[in-house]
Amino acid sequence: MSAYDSYEYLLTDMVEDGILRVTMHSPGRLNAAHAGMHTELAKIWRDIDADPDVNVVILTGSDGAFSAGGDLELVKDMSENFDTLTRVWKEARDLVYGVINCEKPIISAMEGPAVGAGLAAGLLADISIAAKDARIIDGHTRLGVAAGDHAAIIWPLLCGMAKAKYHLMLCESVTGEEAERMGLVSLCVEQDQVQEKALEVARKLNRGSKTALRWTKYSLNNWLRMAGPTFDASLALEFMGFNGPDVREGRASLVEKRRPQFGAAAETR
Repeated sequence: MSAYDSYEYLLTDMVEDGILRVTMHSPGRLNAAHAGMHTELAKIWRDIDADPDVNVVILTGSDGAFSAGGDLELVKDMSENFDTLTRVWKEARDLVYGVINCEKPIISAMEGPAVGAGLAAGLLADISIAAKDARIIDGHTRLGVAAGDHAAIIWPLLCGMAKAKYHLMLCESVTGEEAERMGLVSLCVEQDQVQEKALEVARKLNRGSKTALRWTKYSLNNWLRMAGPTFDASLALEFMGFNGPDVREGRASLVEKRRPQFGAAAETR
């Protein structure tokens, strides 16, 4: 029995010897990270790390989309149920540290929307490949919570503090082409070349020295481990926000497809 047989929303297949592909799969929802997928994204990195048959991982999404972000029903449950809130907080922490600490090189292949928990894994991957027309967006502040998740630990390191603040505070989207130019992703290619390029890179890594690659990843990721306290604080502040009034307005505005009206700003409109 494979360690991955229990996964329902993350499809796994060995593309070639040593190369495991993990596909986020939520049909009809652009692979949004609902409760089940969120749990699996937090767990799978430990299984991959322990799998002697895996040398390299490709993370992607099904049906031409990477991941459309968080599930609004999960957001509602988190804002109303303390047990759900604390469970998802722990999963969000485990997802980020799981990608960082997994010794196997991880490649993300991002097409279409790349948002939420999926984006966290996508940008934390060791090599990130995006379609030129991919849409990368961190939507936390649009929802009414702090940009926790992966944002504080990785965005400033990749693209600088000025760009990080601009995109995280304003929720401005970034195309794959823009993301490559500002250093947010490793490279971008045409949409129909994303999967092919990810496999090409995976094959190169698969032929390399396992110890050299794994120890290089471990060493470089010490930059992220040093930012651990910043990440932990941002995640705590994000989840504290799920108990506040702004997240209810943010969620309602997304459901109703309108601009949110937060706090005092709502009184002037």
